[in-house]
Amino acid sequence: MLNNSFLCPKSRYYGTFTPENLMFNANLQEFSHRVSIICSLETGGKISSQEAYSQIAELWQQLNQSKRNLLQ
Repeated sequence: MLNNSFLCPKSRYYGTFTPENLMFNANLQEFSHRVSIICSLETGGKISSQEAYSQIAELWQQLNQSKRNLLQ
């Protein structure tokens, strides 16, 4: 069985601790990981540049929404 921390490593949070900051940091790390995967798929010819752009734009909207929800 593969170790999930190898495939999807998470960094510690070094900022000012609040539950909102910690959650946004986790969301930001997930965004970064997923963008990396999408870029690799596009580079490998598995998806088109337009599809990669669309997926990343959607992820960006989700990240912005999470930020707005956490700031309320």
